[in-house]
Amino acid sequence: MQDGVFTTIHSVKLPDKVTITSSGRSASFEVQFGTDGVIPFPQVIIREGGREHIFKDRDVKRKDGMYSVTVPENELPAGTFEIQVEGCKKAEWQNSGGGDWVKALATLKVVDEKGHLKRKIRVGNSRGVKIYYGIHKHMHQPYYRANDTSYWDGEKDGIFSSRSGAYTSFIKEAVDQYIKGGLAHGGLSTSWSGTLIEQLERCAAEGLCGGTFNSWSNDLRSIANEKTKKHNNRVNFTAFGFYHPLMPLIPGRDIVSQIELHKDIIRKVFGVDASGILFPPETAFHVRMIPWLNLAGVKAVIYDSIHRYRACADYPYPGIEEGMLPPNPSEQVNPAVDDWMSLQNIWAPGKISPSLLRPEYIKYEDVEGKVHKIIGVPAERYIGNEDARGGFGALQYDDVFSQLYEKIASDNSYDPKHPPFFLLHSDGDNHGGGADSYYRHNTARMVEWLNEDPRFELTTIEDYLELFPPDPANAVHVEGGSWSGADNGDPQFRKWFSMYEQPYSPDLNSWAVLTALQNCIYTLEDQGMKDEKVEKAKRLMLTAETSCYWYWTGQDVWDQQVTDAANSAYSLIKGHLDTVTGSGKDNTAPVIFPPWITPENPGGKAWGQGCLIDADKTGTVHTFIHDTSGIKKVNLVLSQNGKEKTYEMKNNGAYPSRTNPALIADYFTAQLPQGAGDIRFFIEAVDKKGNRNTSSLERIYLA
Repeated sequence: MQDGVFTTIHSVKLPDKVTITSSGRSASFEVQFGTDGVIPFPQVIIREGGREHIFKDRDVKRKDGMYSVTVPENELPAGTFEIQVEGCKKAEWQNSGGGDWVKALATLKVVDEKGHLKRKIRVGNSRGVKIYYGIHKHMHQPYYRANDTSYWDGEKDGIFSSRSGAYTSFIKEAVDQYIKGGLAHGGLSTSWSGTLIEQLERCAAEGLCGGTFNSWSNDLRSIANEKTKKHNNRVNFTAFGFYHPLMPLIPGRDIVSQIELHKDIIRKVFGVDASGILFPPETAFHVRMIPWLNLAGVKAVIYDSIHRYRACADYPYPGIEEGMLPPNPSEQVNPAVDDWMSLQNIWAPGKISPSLLRPEYIKYEDVEGKVHKIIGVPAERYIGNEDARGGFGALQYDDVFSQLYEKIASDNSYDPKHPPFFLLHSDGDNHGGGADSYYRHNTARMVEWLNEDPRFELTTIEDYLELFPPDPANAVHVEGGSWSGADNGDPQFRKWFSMYEQPYSPDLNSWAVLTALQNCIYTLEDQGMKDEKVEKAKRLMLTAETSCYWYWTGQDVWDQQVTDAANSAYSLIKGHLDTVTGSGKDNTAPVIFPPWITPENPGGKAWGQGCLIDADKTGTVHTFIHDTSGIKKVNLVLSQNGKEKTYEMKNNGAYPSRTNPALIADYFTAQLPQGAGDIRFFIEAVDKKGNRNTSSLERIYLA
């Protein structure tokens, strides 16, 4: 072997076959490969459906002129897998080009104890217990320029073209297999943003993406009318926010507008009504949304299951591995449960409770003391994450579901009137859960499994709710938060508050700009002004609420989006606003951005460097407020044991923007009393015309 940098990979050595263990996944094995020199950057990739297992850096050992990687136990299920061994001639591989990489391919077989490539499904004794589950696929593309939705370039052509199957035929192919497989209640729910649909309609009209989308909705329209045994649609187009807004952080009237606009385009394009079940963008939910969802005609809302777990009195917080701070005690108002369990063979740092995996009513009490309720449908965080990596190739449905089953059966905790039901949700157009292998091969395996194992049933949300309606008398609390892919979905929605502890946050800047624009639009709407300029400005406002414009913080092209849209909108309506303020007839109350608190758990725990540290005991409430007539006063009202106490909030002036907005909201703060315990609070703002508004009723525990 030469001492210089390699030019070829001359051999790859694998076991003839690898046998699965009692866990149902592969035993440990070794991949060896030889080269004609030293590899500055070697790695091994094993492809499993839509998932890649990558081994590099310390995973790769070199001895006696050979490189080797030890693949750990439980890495793969039974089947045939492509292994790609590769090396880069440059140690700084980030600066490499295509000619700097050398690759070699090999095939590995993982077999069961009888030498079969296809693992036999283990069917257990039903013992009168049955677990129901559903599948949800989310489809979305934002407008890549909020103030110029006609913008298109080669990059957009590539983004859309690479998802042609997901946006045309994949859903129909999967549901056709449910029907042919005899799954009486089998179907799936799917959420499609209005921005995606509008852009696909444009592709069809203008022949973009090489004409790929000329008849893109045909398969979806044809499968949309297929019915389950309960005569509900097998494909459930859920309610959604047209522009993909982060609903917990926008005003209620915009939640309603976003849902209504979305209903219209679903009916127009797919020929069916959107359902009364809402998949909120980013799976982001907060109980303060409930009154507005009720107003919009939503009957049930999907949420991430961990926020139900964490709202229990005895939640077994696993530590920083969970990726979130400990729950604030004010959220932990639900009774303790005694069936916490750890999932095996999937990534699940925290314990789950099978008894909580079922639809139930969620409640919210407003400032006036009125209780609002809605059905909550859990999307199981850890099992759903595994499914999102590629279905049966990543998630062994029978093994993982059987763990839940055995726990329920052994605890004798089965409730036949409200059996377990949860969703497996993922992007339907991205890597893993959006790959053709998921909709085709994975679905075929899943249907086969369901036909062999009567303990489990795939069903639509609507069928389940019709068969097993939850009891509104047993309403619970759910902590706010989103899905795990957004900084683990913490209750503070940190993904959309990035850098908030620093002197300047692009995310806070965008919220302050948006708050000002919202008040301007509402002021004109409340005056009955609905001409073309106002309508264009409102569309710009709703577009600016797209959650993606906060998701990619630190990139100027995204951090500028909200300001660009707001400036364009303001230029359209400035004359109208001058007319209203000049007349002295402003009857619109200030817009109050949902308050947030720092530290998140005063007197509790906060983030340190890779650990948890004691948080400051003094909490600070923050918000943005704007009114076209100016702000007269802002108060923070604390409530505890039926007694209220009022504190004046400090106006820190306009948020110090770096994006040159035409208008921006003022930034208000107030300190909270130390050690006050469990409190409720809201913000009251009055403008100079006497118009009054209150925020939602919030909760916090001050230790």
